[in-house]
Amino acid sequence: MKAIVNVTGKDAMGIIYKVSGVCAEYGANIIDISQSVLKEYFEMTMLLDIDRLNIPFHQFVDKMSEVGQANNLEIHTMHEDIFNSMHRI
Repeated sequence: MKAIVNVTGKDAMGIIYKVSGVCAEYGANIIDISQSVLKEYFEMTMLLDIDRLNIPFHQFVDKMSEVGQANNLEIHTMHEDIFNSMHRI
């Protein structure tokens, strides 16, 4: 199974480090990552393999949100099934 993570906010040193650290801590493998900075704004999208999560997915979503709140970022994590359903014509 896969999940999509989207991170947005003001650019600051260590954002990728902090978000990827949560992934590593809970067993989510980063398959692909794209990030960009437009002036002072940061955006990152990650595709994760979540087959080896060591906590339930809803708790992982909460952990990612907590990192976002602690760092003044918006972090949205969704299961690939939801993402695919949202983008199906």
